[in-house]
Amino acid sequence: MRIVVCVKHVPDIQSDRTLGADGRVVRDGGDGTLNELDENAVEAALELAATDKGSEVVALTVGPPDAEDAARRALQMGADAAVHVLDDAVAGSDVFATATVLAAAIRRVGAAGPVDLVVTGMAALDGLTSMLPVALAAELDLPALTLAAEVAVDGGAVRVRRELDSASEVLSAPLPALVSVTDQANEPRYPNFKGILAARKKRVEVLTLADLGVDPATVGTAGARTQVVGAAARPVRENRVLVTDDGTAGLKLAAYLVERKLV
Repeated sequence: MRIVVCVKHVPDIQSDRTLGADGRVVRDGGDGTLNELDENAVEAALELAATDKGSEVVALTVGPPDAEDAARRALQMGADAAVHVLDDAVAGSDVFATATVLAAAIRRVGAAGPVDLVVTGMAALDGLTSMLPVALAAELDLPALTLAAEVAVDGGAVRVRRELDSASEVLSAPLPALVSVTDQANEPRYPNFKGILAARKKRVEVLTLADLGVDPATVGTAGARTQVVGAAARPVRENRVLVTDDGTAGLKLAAYLVERKLV
């Protein structure tokens, strides 16, 4: 079984994040990391591969030079190979263009042998649109089983369980398919020293849009269907009410909410 797991390099969510003059997230602060939810995707791919002898897990990322760090992290966790789509024309891509590039890269990976499963995280923590999994599945014409809290492959089909507000759903689809996982799916492993050393010997294949046969005019800022027209820092809060708890803070808070008809 061949599994492609999509990973993304994102700014550290604990850092101060800003938009540049071009309306894009500033990504050159040196504090980027592998998207946390993509760690769950990598772990899910590795666990599935462990159940089928001879399986291969390929990490795939798109982005500037720093994005290689995300691919390297996946290799440290245990992925067998990695691909990095690196092309200046990709900058500014929206979710649709990103799906186009990822789909082209997955087809390129599939040229060396069929891809049975594509695994993604449920969302990227820099954008939080959660749209990429279904957009990518549409580009690849694959069934999409999203928001999986549990994943299993058996008899040429993938089965997932996902949790709703008041029920659990169990869904299945024949392979090949795409699955997105939540942070409930597993506990991502921490790379050990052996894995870190092994990752250094693994090559990250770098591809351009030309390698993938993707027209630069259809991606990046040129092909974006959305546009940032303005952005400003969040204004400082004023007229705050600070209550020192002397044993009556709860009553004061309740009175404050009632007075303003907030309850």
